[in-house]
Amino acid sequence: MTTMLLHDRPDFDPMDLRRSLGRFATGVTVITTRGTDGTRIGMTANSFTSVSMDPPLLLFCVANNAPSLEHFKASGVFAIHVLSSEQRHLSSQFARPAADKFAGLEVAVDEDGVPAIKGVLVRFACRTVSSYVEGDHTIFVGRVNAHTRGEGDPLVFFSGEYKITGDHPEIPPLRGSTES
Repeated sequence: MTTMLLHDRPDFDPMDLRRSLGRFATGVTVITTRGTDGTRIGMTANSFTSVSMDPPLLLFCVANNAPSLEHFKASGVFAIHVLSSEQRHLSSQFARPAADKFAGLEVAVDEDGVPAIKGVLVRFACRTVSSYVEGDHTIFVGRVNAHTRGEGDPLVFFSGEYKITGDHPEIPPLRGSTES
């Protein structure tokens, strides 16, 4: 029996697959770490997900050709900042190469030396528990050591565009409820 992988087919179009993957809405994050030389490192990512509640684990992915990859590998700590609908500019600022991606921002440094962007929707401070290469990305799994939560609506990415969320017309909003 011969198995033909999708990418081995002559009619396979990677851009068509990318468009299909883009039909899955994701949140937008900025992930930060401390550089091997003490510099502040940050990148925009939508490859973020919860892995486990016990222990509390999250993951994100970095392209294997990203300039920040070696810093994330070496530091062993990182923070995931979930952006609000009003922070599209942060996504753009951290998505482009720049000498100082943190220029003009209010940034603190946490107890592990990781840059902490103020005013984000959620921030997860993590310690790397594993990383491994899969395809053209490296997957980092981190244990959540601390988290902070602000108010607002999330910034969403869908079909190559930024979006904002809204209440579903058939379901009354749960205002003032406690989240589980």
